[in-house]
Amino acid sequence: MKQKERRPGQKKTSGPSGESRRDDRAGRPPKPPAARPPAARETVREAAVPAAAERPLTTRSGERPTERVPVILESLGAGDFHLIDSGNGEKLEQYGPYRIIRPEGQALWRPSLPAHVWEKVDAVFTGDIDEEGSGRWRFPKAALGETWPLNLLGVDFHGRFTSFRHVGVFPEQIVHWSWMKEQVEKAGRPLKVLNLFGYTGVASLVAAAAGAEVTHVDASKKAIGWARENQALGRMEKLPIRWICEDAMKFILREERRGSQYDIILTDPPKFGRGPNGEVWHLFEHLPLMLDVCREILSPKAVGLVLTAYSIRASFYSIHELMRETMRGAGGVVESGELVIREAGLDGKTPGRALSTSLFSRWVPK
Repeated sequence: MKQKERRPGQKKTSGPSGESRRDDRAGRPPKPPAARPPAARETVREAAVPAAAERPLTTRSGERPTERVPVILESLGAGDFHLIDSGNGEKLEQYGPYRIIRPEGQALWRPSLPAHVWEKVDAVFTGDIDEEGSGRWRFPKAALGETWPLNLLGVDFHGRFTSFRHVGVFPEQIVHWSWMKEQVEKAGRPLKVLNLFGYTGVASLVAAAAGAEVTHVDASKKAIGWARENQALGRMEKLPIRWICEDAMKFILREERRGSQYDIILTDPPKFGRGPNGEVWHLFEHLPLMLDVCREILSPKAVGLVLTAYSIRASFYSIHELMRETMRGAGGVVESGELVIREAGLDGKTPGRALSTSLFSRWVPK
């Protein structure tokens, strides 16, 4: 469906643990590996992804969890972000002090606000919007620095103008982060959270600030560096976060062998990725094993397993049924659908149209 935008500086697709973040949410089919230029390997989130399953899938018995579909998780914005308007294949967003225009293939309609509003912007992403090529930012008013401070859910972090139109955060994930924050705060015990494909660490910081012990995994050294910068910006260096620079699949397979367990797992894999050694990741081929391993490392008192999928041509039912099969015998509920952001106007409080951003599936114990 759509892809996630990410990576400060650059975003190229890479493997399951260091993937390139969502191309452009327009739901384009993945490009064949041969077409990938060398530069694509340097991207944020380089991940070494196993070319084949490292163990067979677990044979599970028992009833599948009950289901709740379709579920639309909607955000009107939060903190320093809101979607002002959208249309004609673009979106107009507010990120702290800056008004920004970026491409948005899902915006098939016409803008609601007049042209003069769209013209008064601080930054416009132009040029090649393909994940394999570099685009450019145009600054109509004045040249801006690469980063600027932002805040969501009480966490400070850096917004970034990257060459792949990403700005260092995927605001549609606010709904998942708010849910996670609530679970951690009401648990009455320190929950262990695993954030796979953690990118710039906003979700990890939200979880840790709420009281969780967090393990953040990303295969990109740049992404880990940016996450640490965000931690320092918010003066959160003492929070219990392990920053792991490694391929996500390799990490969770090792955790399974060690008997490690987590109460909440967030996983946000790319649709296609290539690792530094030529390993190839395909969402439809490797996702079943990834979820299967995640099931094995959930604790007996687990609170949830969350999967988000961008830029795939599939119904949410495809990942919904996979999640139900993965969690067979575990009880609970699997709720699946879409994440959407609703336009909020110039004032951030006037609801408009809903812009679809990604598919998701979430298992919860009840």
